[in-house]
Amino acid sequence: MGIEDDPPPRKIIHVDMDAFYASVEQRDNPELRGKPVAVGGGGPRGVVAAASYEARTFGVRSAMPGARARRLCPDLLFVPHRFEVYRAVSAQVRAIFQRFTDIIQPLSLDEAYLDVTVNKPGIASATVIAQEIRRMIREETGLTASAGVSYNKLIAKLASDQNKPDGLCVVRPSEGAAFIAGMPVRRIHGVGPVTARRMSALGIETGADLRDRALPFLQQHFGSAAHYYFRASRGIDDRPVHERQERKSVSVEDTFFDDLVEEDALLREIDRIAQSLWGRIEKSRSYGRTVVLKVKFADFRIITRSKSFAAPVRSPEILAETARALLRAQLPLRMGARLLGLGVHNLDGEEEEAAPAAEQLALAI
Repeated sequence: MGIEDDPPPRKIIHVDMDAFYASVEQRDNPELRGKPVAVGGGGPRGVVAAASYEARTFGVRSAMPGARARRLCPDLLFVPHRFEVYRAVSAQVRAIFQRFTDIIQPLSLDEAYLDVTVNKPGIASATVIAQEIRRMIREETGLTASAGVSYNKLIAKLASDQNKPDGLCVVRPSEGAAFIAGMPVRRIHGVGPVTARRMSALGIETGADLRDRALPFLQQHFGSAAHYYFRASRGIDDRPVHERQERKSVSVEDTFFDDLVEEDALLREIDRIAQSLWGRIEKSRSYGRTVVLKVKFADFRIITRSKSFAAPVRSPEILAETARALLRAQLPLRMGARLLGLGVHNLDGEEEEAAPAAEQLALAI
């Protein structure tokens, strides 16, 4: 009996456009170049959809309320979004990707995973492909992109952020575990802000700290997510690059250290969550007709309440007002809320899947 050939090892590239919306605006308007720019609303209820690198040096970030952004950077220039332009540029970038592979997983208009294990030009080096993609993007769109090259999606995505802007980072199989070890756990995909705080309370600050915890310890504190954290801390991730995934909803939720009871505190949190959700909606261009509120009580009972509209919600003000109305209708709460969440449903878009993990083959990149 013959021995079957092993499947080819994977070569994954994560490409992330640099400050995409703001960079398009600076490209198209020379007067904005070199200046702090925010795309989005600068009014009292406006939200920053994107910020240039000049604005980011002042602490301005996407999903930040416009009023706060102005306080951080008084010279900040707000420009209205032009999503039809961003979509057109995104299509140009997608066409460049397709010269190399059809296995492309967009996460939003400005970033995507590419599986170039087997690629159209037959180039052996994924690093060379990433260099060519970045060169073509610059020449054909006038914009810059950063890329991460590695043997799985987890590390490729982390690597693309390593040398931003206009950077390239390659992490080979022999380097993966050390790369993760030096990473703050809050940057590891699948570790949200609440989980990062829980890990910090347990003395887990870096990937190395996470790797040093035994699986039973992680299971005790993180339940079903423990296996993923255990593998991720070792640079293991076998999630495939999906050519297309349809998003069913966009949502944001947060768990609180202390249960919330007072109306003012609850409304402040739902306003903050609504602002964060709007940032995600704007980035992914995933507008929905149904707004859904989620409340988890101190006894872990969960309720959801929703309101549907005839057309997709395209205003952060309407989103926030609907969220507040849904929450107010539940007041006073029967007991404290340990979690609030907000989402929009009935939409189409692209989404990265949840992050399971399994054994990953080593390869040369």
